[in-house]
Amino acid sequence: MKKYLLYSVLFFTTLTFISCSDDVKTQALGGVQPEEEIINDLENPESVVETDLGKAEYFNKALVDDNYILINDKFGDKNVYLMNKDLEVLFKWPLNGKKLGNDAFILPNGKLLAMFQSEDPSIKLGGFGGILQILDKDGNVEWNYEYSTDDHIAHHDSELLPNGNILFQSWERKTVTESEEAGSNMDIELIPDALIEVDPSNNEIVWEWHAWDHLIQDYDESKSNFGIVSENPQLIDLNYVADENGDIMHANGINYDAKNDLIYLSVNFFSEVWVIDHSTTTEEAATNSGGAFNKGGDLIYRFGNPEAYQNTSGERLFDHNHYPNLLEGSDEGKILIFSNGFTKEQSTAYELRLPNPLSLQVNTNNEPQIEWSFTDETLFSPKVSGVVKLSNGNRLITEGNAGIWEVTEKGEVVWRFVGEGFFWRAYHYDKTSPEILSLGI
Repeated sequence: MKKYLLYSVLFFTTLTFISCSDDVKTQALGGVQPEEEIINDLENPESVVETDLGKAEYFNKALVDDNYILINDKFGDKNVYLMNKDLEVLFKWPLNGKKLGNDAFILPNGKLLAMFQSEDPSIKLGGFGGILQILDKDGNVEWNYEYSTDDHIAHHDSELLPNGNILFQSWERKTVTESEEAGSNMDIELIPDALIEVDPSNNEIVWEWHAWDHLIQDYDESKSNFGIVSENPQLIDLNYVADENGDIMHANGINYDAKNDLIYLSVNFFSEVWVIDHSTTTEEAATNSGGAFNKGGDLIYRFGNPEAYQNTSGERLFDHNHYPNLLEGSDEGKILIFSNGFTKEQSTAYELRLPNPLSLQVNTNNEPQIEWSFTDETLFSPKVSGVVKLSNGNRLITEGNAGIWEVTEKGEVVWRFVGEGFFWRAYHYDKTSPEILSLGI
């Protein structure tokens, strides 16, 4: 479970209803059939609270989850702070001028694990970091790890594993020669993704996975990785994305499934989530054998965009995506994710039922089942964002360039935060959670 933040909530079935008003149209999928159609009038909140952070709009206060939200704001002063639904800041971490590299979250002991930007990085793609730190509540650095050279850099997201190690994303530079030999159709350096696991007790890298080891291309049969893309869904099409900066994948989020020892990787430019076997050794992860699934580092499963591996079965679900958020308890087997919706400029929050067992077949609909979704014609963020499930069953949706929505299972908008910021991702914490109790709030 991502950051140990989510709690088991409600079962629900898949039913569809549409709610609309003259000004705002919303759609939610899932839950029980409502007795009356839900009308979301977002122009007329029942009450409004305004502070220096922005504006909190209550549409149905009785249904709002009365707990706390951690905000990662990369705009302006680049703050990390904990607030309540009335936008009262309960705690703010002193970052001492450091610039966020995106992710920051509270550990169960009340300390903050955050990604920061290196001062003079060689790789400066959007979302770059380079430095991982653990800070105490006073902002003192208790652990520092820099992963930034001419050839690689940590970026976007990190995850605390149950064994105490820290998993993070990395970009790695490939020369023009290396890229051409791999079968690239672009005459430029490429910057693919990798995953790195480090032991913070000694800063040793204990496990690695590199997308570069699991490629396929149908462009040049004289080069490496040549094959039929549609017949190898476990491999990554090197030429699916043509980016002038060489950013051919742009993974942006990770989540760890401890029960099955799997990593879920959100890959923005592919509009997919890739599932990778973490039970492998580093050596096995570079091959197509070994590990609990005996597939090495090949993809165990992928979903969101069958076009990315030339699969004509199954419909494309995502149009760029962020935050693969696995659920637990009674929701085990489900995942939340935010689809940015580039093409229609309208975002959607999804809750999906993953297949069990995970299966990735040729010429087969490999997509998961939609259990719930929410969209609104005013909901759109082309970057960042995410969705979490609250203790009362509501969903908290981060609209990265505007604020946060709280929505019930039936699709009723009950609370909304509108602020001047660039919000990476909002995390939910119950007042009685270990993280909050450790902070002494």
